Amino acid sequence: MNKILLKIRKKILRKIDTHPYTKHQADCFYQKAIEKNIHNLPPIPPKDLDLVERLKKEGVVITTLEKLKITSTPEMIESAQKLIPQISQHIFFQPNQIVTHASPQQIMAYPKIFLWGLEQRLLNIIEHFIGLPVAYQGAYFRRDIANGIEVGSRLWHIDQEDRKILKIIIYLHDVSEDHGPFQYIPKPFTSKIAQCLKYTSGYIQDKIMQGVISSSIYKSCTGIAGTVIIADTANIFHRGKPPIISDRFTIFFDYTTRRHKQVLYGTPTLAYNDLRLLSKNLSEAQKKCIFW
Repeated sequence: MNKILLKIRKKILRKIDTHPYTKHQADCFYQKAIEKNIHNLPPIPPKDLDLVERLKKEGVVITTLEKLKITSTPEMIESAQKLIPQISQHIFFQPNQIVTHASPQQIMAYPKIFLWGLEQRLLNIIEHFIGLPVAYQGAYFRRDIANGIEVGSRLWHIDQEDRKILKIIIYLHDVSEDHGPFQYIPKPFTSKIAQCLKYTSGYIQDKIMQGVISSSIYKSCTGIAGTVIIADTANIFHRGKPPIISDRFTIFFDYTTRRHKQVLYGTPTLAYNDLRLLSKNLSEAQKKCIFW
């Protein structure tokens, strides 16, 4: 399907989704699914449960790879460090280009990056937060370009693909205010701003946002290499602050429920045959997060 037809299709289906009757029926169905799955949630230790509760309250939790203690982290970071210079060598600047991603071929060359996002402990934490079986949307290896341009994801927005979307962001370099930190507006303020602006979707320029709320409310997620941001991007206004000093290298791991609005999502990060290859040594539970 060409891009124009896909855009029209998304617009029509978004209108259907937001119709009061359709929305009410979907909300009831969603709540029943949550209640049904509560007895199927995997057990998690108290420290992970605390992380989930903080995430529900604030919308964002900042931690580190060291504190998370995920088993495969050393291999994942080793792969990421090898991939960084390859991304640097394959950039073709275009007007208003703000980011470049590792290609599917590059991700397949370093599978430890993609597979880190399927660590069972992470999936357990995410399912407790989302409340439903997890769909792993993939890993995005990003180089955000230091050009100060404010377009796309550098504008304020709320992700629309699902009721809850969890993104795990790993900083591969130290990130200060001038290196393009992930910024967000805490949950309680987000809901008020959305009502004030009658926000349903799309991007909001920073000057418009500052006309509604003081920039002192913004939260910038700065940190050293290895900093981890876990964010519910479907329920907070957020953006990537434009980097100024140098490009920002990060890995994004994306998760939704398996009931998410598929039509609003883009194409998968990896082809089906690639996913089959990567899943050879995974458990059945992990495979279900990919092939749902």
